[in-house]
Amino acid sequence: MNTLALGPSWLDPDYLIGTFGLYGVLAIVFAESGLLIGFFLPGDSLLFTTGLLVTTGKIDTPLWLVCTMIVAAAIIGDQVGYLFGRKVGPALFKRPDSKLFKQENVEKAHLFFEKHGPKSLVLARFVPIVRTFTPIIAGVSRMNYRSFITFNIIGGVLWGAGVTVLGAALGKIDFVHKHIEMILIGIVLISVVPIVIEVLRARSQSKKARAAGDHDAPGAPGAPDQSPPGPSRGRHAKR
Repeated sequence: MNTLALGPSWLDPDYLIGTFGLYGVLAIVFAESGLLIGFFLPGDSLLFTTGLLVTTGKIDTPLWLVCTMIVAAAIIGDQVGYLFGRKVGPALFKRPDSKLFKQENVEKAHLFFEKHGPKSLVLARFVPIVRTFTPIIAGVSRMNYRSFITFNIIGGVLWGAGVTVLGAALGKIDFVHKHIEMILIGIVLISVVPIVIEVLRARSQSKKARAAGDHDAPGAPGAPDQSPPGPSRGRHAKR
């Protein structure tokens, strides 16, 4: 099976699986689930391709076992991210940018976590970049550990097993084999949609906030008069 590289050839799912095998898939899922360096890895397309290769027999491991191992790697990865966040704490927000670390990624995950609360651990699984930083932010926020474990497991099962089984199910269809490149592109685009929506929404809110600030500024049309009150000139004032 030849897939279309959506970036560097070493990030192509077919290349990664062909080179590193199933254990490579598990390592990537683990890294993308909770290690800072894993945010750029192709999680969704990799799981889909893994399921497809199980169906075609190119991965000689039962689907149920593949899904079990992937789910375990995803859950353990989030667990490591959570513990890292608890240990590092607020220092993470002061870390300078580098080639592999961007402060804006932390801010995006933080806003996502603040907006959706504990369920963000489930939703973030399906959002590239955000899924890497969300468990870390949960640790920084010292989220209740029992709640974290619960949503971590739910998210790990829905994402890890769900996307893999989807790939296995669609892998039985000839159309998928003939158009796998376009399908992988579609998976990436669908994954990115939530990020685009959040960015546009944040920009819209920022513009509204600036407009409100300009409207309330002293001297702006319609702004309340903030000049100091002058002497009373009512009927009781001295003439």
